[in-house]
Order: sequence, then structure tokens, then C-alpha cells
Amino acid sequence: VWDAPVRVFHWLLVLCFAGAWLTAESEHWRLLHVTLGYTMAALVVFRVIWGLIGTRHARFASFVRGPRAAWTYLRSLVGPRPEHHTGHNPAGALAIVGLLGLIAITAASGWATYSDLGGEWLEELHEIAANGLLLLVIVHLAGVVVGSLVHRENLVRSMLTGRKPVPAADGIRRGWAPLAALMLAAVLGFWWVQWQ
Repeated sequence: VWDAPVRVFHWLLVLCFAGAWLTAESEHWRLLHVTLGYTMAALVVFRVIWGLIGTRHARFASFVRGPRAAWTYLRSLVGPRPEHHTGHNPAGALAIVGLLGLIAITAASGWATYSDLGGEWLEELHEIAANGLLLLVIVHLAGVVVGSLVHRENLVRSMLTGRKPVPAADGIRRGWAPLAALMLAAVLGFWWVQWQ
């Protein structure tokens, strides 16, 4: 269900956000914080492109449905027949769009602050966006736990392996592992250049 680029994107984003959050207040770790922020921005650009041209369940057109569909899905979770989706559910889709948007705002305001382009208001925007991002990450994690319990499937494992218990016809044909390896190599190469 989940191709390798989506999974590598996801776990790199987890690593980068955790690292950037932990180094946010430290002048000593500023280069690491900035590097992780730039990496997150590049990952968002990749995900937007992959969301347009990627595999079936990675494409935004296959899962972004809007607030009404998200509300209908959430209501179904407490009923006898919860909606099940092979890819992202409508509520998760809104969280993904929100996460991508907040990462873009956080990275852009962080870059502007780091480059001394806008003054204190940009620093405030950066902090507000990062806090909003943390809040949305917590909501996302809660959704993963609820979805895993309600649907009796381990969503964390599926984001590691790419597999979910669905009919073969709902799966994807190709895992795109070489693209994922290229993405990982590009990130590691960028980090190496940054720290030289």
C-alpha cells in the first residue's frame, strides 16, 4: 500500500522534526537545527510532487476529500461499521495537508529569521507554527492509535513495511525502492555538506 518513498519521507520527517524541536533553544546546536529545518522543507517539496505523480495511495487526489468527509469518517468510528480506507482516511488526509502546510510555514519563517530578513515578528511566527506543528503531530499520533484499534491493524507497522491487510487489487504495483534510496542519499549528502 505504501511505497518506499512515502515511508522514507515519513520517517525522515519524524527524525528531522524531533531533532529540530530538541535543538530549537540551543545556540550550540543551531547548525543542526537549521539543517534539519532545510531538510524538512525539501522533504515537503518532494512530498507535494510525489502527491501529484506518485503511486495510487500517495497521490493527493486519492485521499484528500475535505472537512465533510473527515467529519463523516470520524463519526463512523463510534458506530458499528467504521469506514475503512486502504490508504489515508479523510481525517488523516486533513492532518497531512495541515502538517505539510505548517512545515512549509515553519521552514520559511525559520529561514527568514536565520537570514535576518524580517525581525521579531518572523521569529514569533516561526515559534507559533512550530508549536502548531507539534500539536498537529500529537493529534496525528492519537489518530494512528485510534485507527489501529478500531480497524484492528497496526498502522505503525504498515508505515514501516508498506503492507496492510487489504485485497491484492487495492495494492500498488511498484515499491519505488530506488527512488527512496536516492532520496535518502540526497538527504545524507546534504547533511554531510552542511557539517563540513
